Amino acid sequence: MPELGELRFALVRLGVAAATAVLGSVAVVVGLGSRRAAVRVAHLWGRCCLWLAGVPVVVEGRERIAPGERFVIMANHESGLDIPVLLSALPSSIELRFLAKHSLFRVPFLGWSMRAMGFIPVNREDRSTASSTLAQTLAEVRAGGSPLVFPEETFTADGCLRPFSRGGFLVALKSGLPILPVGLEGPRLVFPPEARTIRPQPVTVRIGEPIPTAGIGVSGRRVLTAEVRRAIDRLRGPSGHVADPLADGAAGERERLQGVR
Repeated sequence: MPELGELRFALVRLGVAAATAVLGSVAVVVGLGSRRAAVRVAHLWGRCCLWLAGVPVVVEGRERIAPGERFVIMANHESGLDIPVLLSALPSSIELRFLAKHSLFRVPFLGWSMRAMGFIPVNREDRSTASSTLAQTLAEVRAGGSPLVFPEETFTADGCLRPFSRGGFLVALKSGLPILPVGLEGPRLVFPPEARTIRPQPVTVRIGEPIPTAGIGVSGRRVLTAEVRRAIDRLRGPSGHVADPLADGAAGERERLQGVR
């Protein structure tokens, strides 16, 4: 499998930094008038990053996203490529609102543009901020945004799905938006966490059937979590992944969700 050597990897990082500075500045400016326009700039940034790295993206199931429909989008978390890959794969008609670790918002240009696009900082070290993060996310939903959540919160180290946090599910249940499960196959193999090389090869994004949440009370969160976990595990495919036995318990549970309060 071909790899980018450390020198070429450094050049790719330099190119990504330049794209971030230029397009991040554009996003800040256009975001003053339209967050939708700023998010479109972010989609362009994602495609630029992947082009520089030589990583093509294959998208399956995009037809499941109806024009104008909103979701709480949930995907597995594989590598630092995940955000550019999702920006490249998801249609720009969706007003994405990423929930991202708060330290990223301190990065020049990147953090400024994320704030301009209405992305939401998450402080995982201080759980006392969870209620304010939930309130901010619901406010973005009311403003027309579709939150994108990595329920594992951080990268998988071994190909297994990590435990899912509850925050994104509370957003879905309180807003009534359906959950759109998305599986990423390949980012961990292309760009493993802490790696200093890239192995250029296609990355696959699989978009699943939306999972409705209307009529499900907050007490149905655990069953809903199991169903979403099972869907994401199936969508992320076999390459480089470890089967997830925790996802199997969701089979046949959908009928129990409706009417749970």
